[in-house]
Amino acid sequence: FAELHAAVPGLPLASSRLLPGIVLRRDFAAYCPTDGELRALLVTEPLRPALSAPGAEFVVDSEGQYQASLRWITKRTEALVKHLQSNNVKLLLSSVKQEEVVIYYAKLYGVSVVECLSPEEMALISEITGVSPYAPFGDNMDREITETAGVTFCQPLLLVSKRCVHIGFTSVCAFQPHCLILCGPVDGVNEQHAAALQEAFTMLQQLFKTVDQ
Repeated sequence: FAELHAAVPGLPLASSRLLPGIVLRRDFAAYCPTDGELRALLVTEPLRPALSAPGAEFVVDSEGQYQASLRWITKRTEALVKHLQSNNVKLLLSSVKQEEVVIYYAKLYGVSVVECLSPEEMALISEITGVSPYAPFGDNMDREITETAGVTFCQPLLLVSKRCVHIGFTSVCAFQPHCLILCGPVDGVNEQHAAALQEAFTMLQQLFKTVDQ
């Protein structure tokens, strides 16, 4: 329930509404508008490769060698984002903050990026779409990307003064997510209404569970 409702103070209760899909309460790190359906990719690690593997020591003999290493990393980052584009990936959903070079190439190649998703949000998206996070390194980067999720729409959403991300996923199960936009004059009223609704849903869950048994 926490990931499927958004409380908006400062508006009358009558402004509350139900939206298809899910609402992520953060702004795009990069937004590239696109028409029609698109493919999304979940990642849990930075797309810019590190200079060395974890636990390994990176040794350079000169400033020139260090700069050459940075250029190689930049080119590899560009190649990876271009690889996403060639696999029709237009949306990147990341549980970590990506570096500026990733955002730069994402904008260049038309890939929208949403960062810093919580573990709960990542788990919810995986449940809806049936896909697991993509691991870009440690295997052949040129292979076809199959861990993509269908997205029916992806757009900014303004809730009073807070910019959010509104996404509709192609669900692989009977669960069709909707997000409740719960409005009220102050935070305290919204919290009371949210708690009451959550208790009502819990009661309905228990009721239907009893009937099924």
